[in-house]
Amino acid sequence: MTDVKERVETPTPPDLPKLGLLGWLRWTWRQLTSMKTALVLLFLLALGAVPGSLIPQTAIDPVKVADFFEQHPKLGPFYDKLGLFDVYKSAWFSAIYLLLFISLIGCVVPRLQVYLKALRARPPKPPRNLNRLPGYQSFEPTTSDGDVLELAATELRRRRFRVELYDGAVAAERGYLREAGNLLFHFSLILALIGAAWGALFGYRGTVLVVVGNEFSNSVAQYDDFTPGRVFTPDDLPPFSLKVNSFSVKFETTGPQRGAAREFNAPITYQETPDSPEKSYDLRVNHPLKVEGTSVHLLGHGYAPKVTVRDGKGEVAFSGPAPFLPQDGNFSSFGVIKAPDARPEQLGFEGFFLPTAVIDQRGPVSVFPDAVNPVLAMTAYYGRPAQETGKPQSVYQLDKSKLTQFGDGKGDKLRFQLGPGQTKVLPDGRGSITFESYERWVKLQVSHTPGLNLALAGISLAILGLMGSLFIHPRRTWVRVRTQDGRTVVEVAGLDRGPERGLGDEIQAIADALRPASKPASEPASKAEQPVTPKQEQP
Repeated sequence: MTDVKERVETPTPPDLPKLGLLGWLRWTWRQLTSMKTALVLLFLLALGAVPGSLIPQTAIDPVKVADFFEQHPKLGPFYDKLGLFDVYKSAWFSAIYLLLFISLIGCVVPRLQVYLKALRARPPKPPRNLNRLPGYQSFEPTTSDGDVLELAATELRRRRFRVELYDGAVAAERGYLREAGNLLFHFSLILALIGAAWGALFGYRGTVLVVVGNEFSNSVAQYDDFTPGRVFTPDDLPPFSLKVNSFSVKFETTGPQRGAAREFNAPITYQETPDSPEKSYDLRVNHPLKVEGTSVHLLGHGYAPKVTVRDGKGEVAFSGPAPFLPQDGNFSSFGVIKAPDARPEQLGFEGFFLPTAVIDQRGPVSVFPDAVNPVLAMTAYYGRPAQETGKPQSVYQLDKSKLTQFGDGKGDKLRFQLGPGQTKVLPDGRGSITFESYERWVKLQVSHTPGLNLALAGISLAILGLMGSLFIHPRRTWVRVRTQDGRTVVEVAGLDRGPERGLGDEIQAIADALRPASKPASEPASKAEQPVTPKQEQP
């Protein structure tokens, strides 16, 4: 007898159809419009906004960006290539923004169709075994079946259920606003994104430093830095102008909060158009001026020493206030004074304005932000007259590459201090500088964000929708009258499609409203009349 070896053949895999271009596009769309992808993109958008808070932004403070480049010569260009100095206009942030926008639309539209279909649907018929539901009660009625069902429908409507009558049963459902809250939340995110995009396209923002007594006209040339929207044009600027009449500030003088600012006040006059009458306004922190949809905010303040610089020929080469920028909480302010037209050599000065100056082991420092003892601590430079190149230069930086610092005649660099009204004569008859007095300056931010109200409305609606999705619980309830072992039994059952908080209490209350009067205590209740506690679902 020969052994017959059975040949076991390896099954060939099925020949699956190829997806093709249309299939891959459909798969990509489903992945992009899934809720998981929307959450990931929302997280990436929040993560991408972090550098905008930690790294100085060109749109907000270009001076700090320039300082970052100077302090980090290798890291600065690398950050610049990544767009970290202008995060919200970078290509990668815009890509996340657009993908999130598309993903949210793809999530909301299909769910809206399902929700509208569910609104038109009837509450479902009661399941066969109501006693298996988490909340359940049963009892024997003393009235007719029709009366029980009519009473059940009335009671459920009173509890804001949508009621549907079936043969021998009443079905009720409520909590439709939970899904509406979810849809409102997602729709609100879309609304907020549209508002932000609207502001980024059609809005603008600029900052300007205005010395008290000077004027400002709303034109691009007047700004220290200006960030327009993608489709913004200078012709869209409203033609208003303003003048800073004065500025007052109060500081805490005693206690642990000594030196803390307590009040800022900048009275201004403004004109909405060149031909309109002047109006007065008290510009304060969190009280911006509103002009034709444009907001003028008070951001900061500082000191501008008024100096007069004379050259070697005795002519006035510079006269007026020079804004100095605060460096600490006591308003030790650094600044430069340029006199490029001085002859026979140009002059330049840099140093500190100290509002309340004292001299300690570190040298002259300010110990209080108010101008109690103002001192100008400076050093001076000279050089050959510079050739005009037409390139803009920062008024807060002195190009010392072609300048020579004055010496004090003792082998050290020249450093001097001036109080109001004092003059320093420069060595070798090259000129002088006089500290006349000081003025204050204010920093204004002028901005127009047309989609701001839309974005705020989206955020508010998102909070409202989130509250609805958290606190509204969809619930279904059934009341059925059936015959069991020759007896008529009323069953009340419920199902909560969320956390089962209060389900048992509500089923008990509905049953009590339908239950007949209690029998005397001497008469034992039948098993069907005994209360049944809500069943707990097995984990």
